[in-house]
Amino acid sequence: MSPRKQQFNFEQALAALEQLVDKMERGEYGLDEALKQFEQGVTLIRACQGALAEAEQKVQLLVQHGLSQALTDLPPPDPNPDD
Repeated sequence: MSPRKQQFNFEQALAALEQLVDKMERGEYGLDEALKQFEQGVTLIRACQGALAEAEQKVQLLVQHGLSQALTDLPPPDPNPDD
């Protein structure tokens, strides 16, 4: 895993995005600063979307592996079920 990905914290990025949106909604920034903050928000959104996509992919792999493992772990069918 790259150092950049290790340092990314989804919860912190989401909190920063929420704070940024709150300040923009309250009109705390002038036009130039609002544009800079908007760009920062887009960067945060993309990073969060990437992290979510990666997590979703991991979950899908785990589910697929878990399902195939569960099927592999099943005992063989009983050849004489009436006995």
